[in-house]
Amino acid sequence: MFVSYKWLQDYVDLSGMTATTLSDKITKSGIEVEGVEKKSEGLKGVVIGHVLEREQHPNADKLNKCLVDVGGESPVQIICGAPNVDKGQKVAVATVGAVLPGNFKIKKAKLRGEESNGMICSLQELGIESRLIAKDYATGIFVFPNDVEVGQDALSVLGLDDEVLELGLTPNRSDCLSMLGVAYEVGAILGREVKWPEITKEESAEKATDLIQVNVEASEDNPLYVAKVIKDVKIAPSPLWMQTRLMAAGIRPHNNVVDITNYILLEYGQPLHAFDYDRLGSKELVIRKAHAAEKITTLDDVERELASDHLVITNGTEPVAIAGVMGGANSEVQDDTTTVIIEAAYFAGTVVRKASKDHALRSESSARFEKGVDPNRVREAGERAAQLISQYAGGTVLEGSVEVDTLTIEPAVISITLEKINKLLGTSMSVSEVESIFTRLQFGVSVDNETFTVTVPTRRGDITIEADLVEEAARMYGYDNIPTTLPTGTVTPGHLTDYQQKRRKARRTLEGAGLYQAITYSLTSKNKAVQYALDARESVALAMPMSEERSQLRLSIVPQLLEVVKYNNARQLDSLALYEIGSVFLKQDGEQLPEEREHVAGAMTGLWESNPWQGEKKPVDFYVAKGVLEALFDTLGLIGKIEYRQSEKEGMHPGRTAEVLLNGDVIGFVGQVHPTVQKELDLKETYVFELSFKAMAEAAVAPIQYNAIPRFPSITRDIALVVDATTVAGDIQKIIAEAGGKLLKEVSVFDLYEGERMEPGKKSLAYSLKYFDPERTLTDEDVTKAHEKVLAAVKEKAGAELRG
Repeated sequence: MFVSYKWLQDYVDLSGMTATTLSDKITKSGIEVEGVEKKSEGLKGVVIGHVLEREQHPNADKLNKCLVDVGGESPVQIICGAPNVDKGQKVAVATVGAVLPGNFKIKKAKLRGEESNGMICSLQELGIESRLIAKDYATGIFVFPNDVEVGQDALSVLGLDDEVLELGLTPNRSDCLSMLGVAYEVGAILGREVKWPEITKEESAEKATDLIQVNVEASEDNPLYVAKVIKDVKIAPSPLWMQTRLMAAGIRPHNNVVDITNYILLEYGQPLHAFDYDRLGSKELVIRKAHAAEKITTLDDVERELASDHLVITNGTEPVAIAGVMGGANSEVQDDTTTVIIEAAYFAGTVVRKASKDHALRSESSARFEKGVDPNRVREAGERAAQLISQYAGGTVLEGSVEVDTLTIEPAVISITLEKINKLLGTSMSVSEVESIFTRLQFGVSVDNETFTVTVPTRRGDITIEADLVEEAARMYGYDNIPTTLPTGTVTPGHLTDYQQKRRKARRTLEGAGLYQAITYSLTSKNKAVQYALDARESVALAMPMSEERSQLRLSIVPQLLEVVKYNNARQLDSLALYEIGSVFLKQDGEQLPEEREHVAGAMTGLWESNPWQGEKKPVDFYVAKGVLEALFDTLGLIGKIEYRQSEKEGMHPGRTAEVLLNGDVIGFVGQVHPTVQKELDLKETYVFELSFKAMAEAAVAPIQYNAIPRFPSITRDIALVVDATTVAGDIQKIIAEAGGKLLKEVSVFDLYEGERMEPGKKSLAYSLKYFDPERTLTDEDVTKAHEKVLAAVKEKAGAELRG
């Protein structure tokens, strides 16, 4: 809502109050003022000039040489290119030295050899948006009415010396979608009276009922309809002051009748509509629901098809307006209009919103009806419009109104105690202070033993319960005046639990490794629900599923991640790495609700590294997936507790899959998706993992200990062992680590040989062993003694022979 500061002064005394100060007070009272725009900011030196002579420029076809009186000692010559400039006009002139928007300074100049001492301005050149300028002046200069004074400040006459407050209204404050509504608010804030427009009735002897009848068939959607009839209307431009106020509010002027209806909309918050009586085609207005597939051409010259739940105004036969949204072109007020019908009505917000949404017609009228208008202003707004049309369009108002009234809206009456107000706000206001607040808001209030009975005016439809009255008391009392208190007793600062910290670390680690977080559906199909499950149980079915594809709670995250990979691969995203930390749902015997357990899962496919300028490409493989998990285990402090064991799992490659064990217990798996599954999903080579994050996060972890950097050198010994082809390298590594004693610090496998020089059924595994003592330098004798124990252990426990 755009609020003109100068216009607001018509209703509330703002003396001693700048626009900026007022905006601060309104914001502190609960309605945010998003900005204050000074329309003439940066402008100066623009006056009203009188074009005394106009002739063609001798050296240019599209330029005019004008002699203009600007109120100085003598007229000045100005070269103007506007096609509509002419002798006798009153125009806006930027004199030499003037400054226009964009810091454009006017200087003396010569145009095609002729001197120019200023500039005749269009409204666009004075900073007014093109969409707000009347069509007659959309191109060319603006022409003032003849009664303006030459030499007068043009910015003042155009209302550009005003300041406009932009209110950011929430949907419940529809009462401030009008100047009078804002005036009530400001009056309450400042403790000042609100002055209403004076309405005088001058009606002819002829009655409105002689010309028109109103029949409302949809009374629930239109409980009140009032029609005023004005004859002998002369269509012309509206007064300049009215045009400038409309433009300041963001509305484009049209003609006196239409501008007056828009002016009342802004003033009272009550939308009105003007029909051309002679184009109506009948002496009856019928308000009904539209017929299915019925059509109307609206004022924007678009033919629209109506639905049976749209409310329309008709002439008894065909629609002439979509109620509360937009009028029809067939009854539009035009230059030859002489008799108008002014519609002032109360339409239900839901039916207006439905039509507005269906036709994508969001108008100033529909916005107000949707949020709610004051039913007690409907008649008064119609009377005010009739008065202004009589005054500024020379019309004759016919006696009375034609109306249908089935409206039964009563003011809300709410009781609340002083104790409750103070208790909820933490204040110590007195009875008189609270009573003063409600009185300033112009609510009816009576007090009985510290109990307030408040009658809320119908303009404040947002106030219906006690809490609303407390809010009104709080904002008028001043949020800044409400005392600040701290909680009493022991206060525990909030922090993440150990589990939450580990989850956050896990996410950071996986994302740092290059995986993107995915969030997939917990609901899946019956077949996919049990695929790749770590704990094989029956899936949990929904009582009322959306579809078969979303009918079961998942037991594993991997199937959903494979769907994500498939979706992206189909869109030419071939290299992808994803992870998800989410819940799976395990059915419990005898329990209605499943156990919810958190898992971490990932899926990777395509290239892991690609450096084309170096000719390097590394596709994802088992060791990439395992390396990502190693980084995760390291972050969670689980490295020494993790083991891998080759396994076979349905849906996984039999030779490239491993179980992951934590302290000897299986917590998940890592490996390649089975080629058959890859083919079914149209995937390339894809690797996945899924682990019980709950098991990892709840595992006991020793506190971090830091060891000093060794001062003494280490000794490395490499051994190659011949073992059976079925022997697992990890088993041999475990034997070596146990037998090496406290001097053996690291063991790693670095070679596997199964070539033709090995006898059938055998293979060679090579290990690197590092020995050192942090307290002294080891001798060969120390290392040999420990190393011989290692060789003896691998021979005894695994039948391994030292390769010659």
